Amino acid sequence: MSAIPQDGSRPTVVLVHGAFADSSGWNDVVELLHTEGVQVTAPANPLRGISIDAAYIASFLGQVPGPVVAVGHSYGGAVISNAATDAENVVGLVYVAAFAPDEGETLGGIEQDSKDSVLNSALTQLQYPTGQGGETAVEFAIDPAQFHDAFAADLPPAQAAVMAATQRPVAELAFSTPNGPPAWKRLPSWAVVPTGDRAAGSDVVRSMAERAGATITEVEGSHVIMISQPQAVADVILTAVAAVG
Repeated sequence: MSAIPQDGSRPTVVLVHGAFADSSGWNDVVELLHTEGVQVTAPANPLRGISIDAAYIASFLGQVPGPVVAVGHSYGGAVISNAATDAENVVGLVYVAAFAPDEGETLGGIEQDSKDSVLNSALTQLQYPTGQGGETAVEFAIDPAQFHDAFAADLPPAQAAVMAATQRPVAELAFSTPNGPPAWKRLPSWAVVPTGDRAAGSDVVRSMAERAGATITEVEGSHVIMISQPQAVADVILTAVAAVG
């Protein structure tokens, strides 16, 4: 294993998870990147809405010394698209089964056009306190009975059941808030498109990657391709690091 540079001379990879998940979904990818001597970190995405989450991740990115390659899975792709606009040290973007929205678009509106996604029919509605007195707002989780089919069909059912039990709900604001100016309009980008994505939808993920001008790698697998095919995802990230480093 080669030494991981600490001086900011080589891009740091920042892995941003999406909805219904946490940073542990990147564990195998982190291990593979470490074996290649790449410095990597995977912050917690608050999942409270695009403006809140993008501001948090932009702050995190800006505190990483040296250049950054920002990687987003699913909803995390929308977050890095917004956050990297305000983080001047980001030099490249990688979308993993991810949204890459344009300015003014909402993820809910984008999903309406997907013929591959079954996610909307698998969601359950919850409430969370907003911090404004007794006010509550809507958040979504995936019905555990539908989690395997909709989110992680290429993983063993027992593994998907654990992921369903530990999932993190996402605020409705993540899907209804218009996105800001996307960083993919000024930065080079790469995309991993799973051919069996039934959550975001392979069709939507592919079309957004094409619009962003991303270098696209299609991989057979589900929405959680970074768990089922971590080497394929790590290889794309390493390609991005080499291209901008």
